Amino acid sequence: MRPTHALLPGATFEPDRLLAPQHAVRAYTSAVALAPSGVELVPLAQAFGRVLAVDATAREPVPADPRSTMDGFAVRAADGSATRRVVGEIRMGRRPPASLAAGEAMRIPTGGVLPSGADAVVPIEDADVVTMAGEVGEVIAVREAPVAGACFTPRGDDLERGALAIPAGRRIGGPELGVLATLGITNVEVFRRPRIAILSTGDELVDIEQTPETGQIRDSNRWAIAGALAAMGADPIQLERASDDVGVLRERLAAGLAAADAVMLTGGSSVGERDLTPEVIESFAASAIVVHGLRVKPGKPTVLAAIGSRPVIGLPGNPTSALMILEAVCAPIVAALTGEREYRANRISALAGEPFVGRPGWTWFVPAELRASAIGERAHPLPIRSSHTSLMARAHGYVVLGEDRSRIEAGEPLEIVRFSGGGRA
Repeated sequence: MRPTHALLPGATFEPDRLLAPQHAVRAYTSAVALAPSGVELVPLAQAFGRVLAVDATAREPVPADPRSTMDGFAVRAADGSATRRVVGEIRMGRRPPASLAAGEAMRIPTGGVLPSGADAVVPIEDADVVTMAGEVGEVIAVREAPVAGACFTPRGDDLERGALAIPAGRRIGGPELGVLATLGITNVEVFRRPRIAILSTGDELVDIEQTPETGQIRDSNRWAIAGALAAMGADPIQLERASDDVGVLRERLAAGLAAADAVMLTGGSSVGERDLTPEVIESFAASAIVVHGLRVKPGKPTVLAAIGSRPVIGLPGNPTSALMILEAVCAPIVAALTGEREYRANRISALAGEPFVGRPGWTWFVPAELRASAIGERAHPLPIRSSHTSLMARAHGYVVLGEDRSRIEAGEPLEIVRFSGGGRA
């Protein structure tokens, strides 16, 4: 990882020069080389959700044999519309009993292997068993002449030997597990999950089992951030909370840097007297604050930095802001640390049930709720309340109002970005 020490526009908190989120992430990933921390071998049963570290290629053709896609009869297309004598039956999981000669057919199930000489399958509903004088056994008449290649999958039709099946950098889901199993890969080379330390800051925070006194709140951010990070493919490490004290915060941050591949702090990233995160980050050697502050709502006081080879992200302290910035801004950064090469947010299309209104020249992430109506399901904005903890749990996702489109009218199409760490189904 190569942190730069040349500050970019937006690296100091100047309200008139704040970067839009997409520009901030681009600046950060240009300044800091993000990469996974290594590779490990895991059993296929443990590979779900991991990121493939090496290309998966076919070691043999898939399918290995031509297989019928219908219940019916294996035939030779060259026999045209002539009747055919049924000379055998192909069983699932077994070799065909013999080759197929001119004027012959074999019964075949869906998935059965075509015998040598056959080049088509006639579906059972397109053939009639007839009685022929002098013939012993079944004889079939086809209702129309079969075409070579009909109703079967040729050998190697899915994957030729040596073909790329899944590229490195792909997150492994159910379809990918099926491909790896088909290829006979029992142990999978995957990138190590990045260890990301979570550091909550603030004198007002107390443990969740405590009853807060006046002015105190339970430390919920660490749990929300940990859940989202786990869903993104990271291993969260919860650090001991830090008070609003430079020495304590620096000690906790040093512990995070020693224990993890990256650190995420919540709180203390703004410009108030007790917002100490930028100051503490800069107290470390080889530190670089690439971005301080975003032209965004919620989450303006965000810090994107690095200390040595470790990314350090300062999230806002308000619950909605912290989780929204993690989801909407930092998800590509986390994806890069997992080794995922083509991060794509999960989006669903909908129609606005009422206007979504932002601010011209700014990016707004507006929590959205889907509601049933007489004309179908519609998306409705939820009021942005940065200090609320329940807001994100009530939303189905969020709508991005960009600098060039700050308003979406009722009835217009939009996209809802789903939360990686949960949210309503």
